[in-house]
Amino acid sequence: MAKPFVKWAGGKSQLLSEIRKKYPQQVNKYCEPFVGGGAVLFDILQTFHPQEVLINDINKELINTYFQVKNQCEILIYQLRELQNIYRNNTQEERKSLFYEKRNRYNDLKVNGNEEENVEKAALFIFLNKTCFNGLYRVNSKGFFNVPFNNAKNPLICDENNLRECSELLQNVQMKVGDYKECEYFVDYNTFLYIDPPYRPLTGTSAFTSYSENQFLDKEQIELAQFIERITVKKSSVIASNSDPKNIDINDNFFDELYSTFEIERVSASRMINSKAEKRGAVNEILISNVASIF
Repeated sequence: MAKPFVKWAGGKSQLLSEIRKKYPQQVNKYCEPFVGGGAVLFDILQTFHPQEVLINDINKELINTYFQVKNQCEILIYQLRELQNIYRNNTQEERKSLFYEKRNRYNDLKVNGNEEENVEKAALFIFLNKTCFNGLYRVNSKGFFNVPFNNAKNPLICDENNLRECSELLQNVQMKVGDYKECEYFVDYNTFLYIDPPYRPLTGTSAFTSYSENQFLDKEQIELAQFIERITVKKSSVIASNSDPKNIDINDNFFDELYSTFEIERVSASRMINSKAEKRGAVNEILISNVASIF
């Protein structure tokens, strides 16, 4: 079974069993406007084999990595295998130096690189994801990746079999970079969408929305709800995820009011990415769905 080839904040592997319960009976056309790590994407591709698929993300480097897995998988594997061998044969101090050297190279490619270097950039994207702190992807205000080294002793940097399986599944997948609203042209009555936006932060200090240089605040959450309402009018089926404000304030009805015409279910999820291990624990998330009303 193919699985996500990067670890992503808010990744949905642990929630798949709950999300699957809300899938429509059949999926012929699929769209994921915030693809992230792609746990639901790969599950849909292997379960339903849809004929038309569009994935999108505002993170250009993430989509480049999907594109290279799809189109240049063997070259990508070669470069990752080289990085893995160098990393594993180094001392811990040498690994740390290698990490920061490759982080600088990645940021240079991100800002100054050209298309001929996109495979290298994708290999570095995966390398950094496997060796940085908690697999985070975070950029500063200038767009530079700035997550520190993780001191991982033996990370699986080059998962050859999984990359090949992912590549095969992605052959029929259209990919684009941009705002999620730009996916609306693709959506019709035959489309199923899974929507996993940057989550609304539970506290003022927990805002982690820097997957790109763009912010996703309450205004953007409201605009997303309006988007979901528009595509629901088209009779498309939708499942969306978000944080549950009631974890912090039982009287916070932000999403309950925003999605009052949709089905809302609260499900338990483990918070896997936090700087403090003691704060990684079970919290509720919400699943918003119109599937039952469509089918």
